[in-house]
Amino acid sequence: MSFTYLNKIYDWFEERLEIQAIADDITSKYVPPHVNIFYCLGGITLTCFLVQVATGFAMTFYYRPTVTEAFASVQYIMTEVNFGWLIRSVHRWSASMMVLMMILHVFRVYLTGGFKKPRELTWVTGVVLGVLTASFGVTGYSLPWDQIGYWAVKIVTGVPDAIPVIGSPLVELLRGSASVGQSTLTRFYSLHTFVLPLLTAVFMLMHFLMIRKQGISGPL
Repeated sequence: MSFTYLNKIYDWFEERLEIQAIADDITSKYVPPHVNIFYCLGGITLTCFLVQVATGFAMTFYYRPTVTEAFASVQYIMTEVNFGWLIRSVHRWSASMMVLMMILHVFRVYLTGGFKKPRELTWVTGVVLGVLTASFGVTGYSLPWDQIGYWAVKIVTGVPDAIPVIGSPLVELLRGSASVGQSTLTRFYSLHTFVLPLLTAVFMLMHFLMIRKQGISGPL
């Protein structure tokens, strides 16, 4: 009886969305015989990103993005929240794994000529995703607001100061004021939890659509 009911629900959606046709199109894509484990690096990077989203979302329930409470809230997650230590540890190590897999993926794509015609745009979106991945690392590093995070932010946001004319205004834009403080943490928290994930999702979609259209690059 329950299966009949589920079949009716499936048939209702199938009639309107053609789910089976979409599934057939996805699963019928040809995979070249030269594909090996090194071609999985991009997929591993995606998996790390999804783990980041899940664990990061879980921590937003307890993290407080203020200079007076940020560090204490991280300590609370680590010591008081059920499995909080595990969630934060997975978030931290999957972030490092994501950066490593992304770097290896870039090398693999470069060595197999994945940047050549007609895959130029696939390469460009991949490079943008690499920059976004590095930005995740920089912004996330600051969120505990400990000594390491504070000075990392101070150094990173101070780099543009060497640029003539626009350097100082750019530093102030990044920090939210002339010095590193609450405005800086608020900006980095917003970037880390909203802006960067949204941009990453958009460029990932573009990247995957172009890979599906152009196919996988040739062997080494």
